Amino acid sequence: MPGPSVTFLGGVREIGGNKILIEDGPERILFDFGPSFSPRYDEFYLNYLKPRSTSPVKDLLEFDLIPRVPGLYSREALHGADLKHEAPKIDAVFLTHAHFDHAGYLEFIDPDIPVYLGADTKVLLEAIEGSGTNGYGQHPWKLLSPDAPVELGNLEVVPHPVDHSIPGAYAYLVRTSSGTVAYTGDFRKHGPRAELTERFLERTAKEQPEVLITEGTRLGPDPRKNFTEQTVRSEVDSLLERTTDLVLGTCYPRDIDRITTLYEAAQTAGRSFVVSLKTAFLLTAVAGQPGFPPVPVPGQSPDLLVYGRPKRRYYHWEEPFLSGAVDADYVRSNGKRLFLMLEMMHFPELIDLRPPKGSPFVYSMSEPFSEEDLEAEVLQNWLDHFELRKHSLHASGHCSETELLAIAHHLKPTTTYPIHTEHPDEFHPKGTLVVSPKLGVPYPIGTP
Repeated sequence: MPGPSVTFLGGVREIGGNKILIEDGPERILFDFGPSFSPRYDEFYLNYLKPRSTSPVKDLLEFDLIPRVPGLYSREALHGADLKHEAPKIDAVFLTHAHFDHAGYLEFIDPDIPVYLGADTKVLLEAIEGSGTNGYGQHPWKLLSPDAPVELGNLEVVPHPVDHSIPGAYAYLVRTSSGTVAYTGDFRKHGPRAELTERFLERTAKEQPEVLITEGTRLGPDPRKNFTEQTVRSEVDSLLERTTDLVLGTCYPRDIDRITTLYEAAQTAGRSFVVSLKTAFLLTAVAGQPGFPPVPVPGQSPDLLVYGRPKRRYYHWEEPFLSGAVDADYVRSNGKRLFLMLEMMHFPELIDLRPPKGSPFVYSMSEPFSEEDLEAEVLQNWLDHFELRKHSLHASGHCSETELLAIAHHLKPTTTYPIHTEHPDEFHPKGTLVVSPKLGVPYPIGTP
């Protein structure tokens, strides 16, 4: 029987889409299973044009946008596909965190395959499902304990918490019969839980891994500044101090650290912080849950308001937040003491809000990956039309290239595979062989 191997079924020369198969003897386990942000997906599906809900895997297989793995998908997801349903041939799926590009395709996986994840990640997935954004299917959910090994035949998987732009992120050490594989997931060293990443790296160094699988989001051209969360706070504080008009902003809707940072800055400036109905639902769902930092809670925290944009019909989960919600008239009348968060899909509200010309707009998200980023162009069109001043203030959820080079040099694995990046060939750390993996090719781990 061949020795242990790792096969990359996604995340190769693309941002997101991590799907990593590790095999050792009869044991086969997957790490992450989500869609990519690859331009290739956009060649066939975009916005309103999506795979059919009645045959999602069939439609994705047509363009090789999902791996052709027997014994992985549910019978329902395979409806109409030329890949026939088989009893599960995957022993488990391990999830690093709740971002869509790592978890978004869980709903297609056979319901008999267990999914291992952190308890806080499970809370987030439930909150996302509860607000009607995504579904993740029915699985035997297995909650991980930090540093507690999970034994699956020849494989032993040790989860280690790391810092990322969403709570509950894990990296993994996978002990095989021919050495250890370290998989970083998405991680950073400059966030509010940086000590978790440092602890993972210390333990990984002691493990002397054969293989390092590292995310490389920020390899190559990178316009982002390496702000810390505290730097973002300081810059926002300064902006609020010198502003007398309405302040608007946007951030990733599940970046709880950033939402909390901006809320606290608004409080210090004597402003009320205004969030969307979806953010209100998320904050309420995670408040007080183990593993989550303290968060502002609608109806409980001072100076926290909910914006109730007008709709023909409200979802059931939105209804608890409608009582006392503020509208465009309120924002126009009280703008000087408000900091309003506005998700991009809600930009048409600007037509009613009519913010004063020159009002600041805090853009607390990553810069686009390329100059052709359509979303960035549309956003700028809206800001230009209403003459808003954009302030890019963001702490990335990912390590910088310099940090990644130092990490790989420090760990000195035999082989390093950079994934979750469009520029793997620009990764040149010392002390390790760097291999830019090919999709679907099994790579041996150590010496059998």
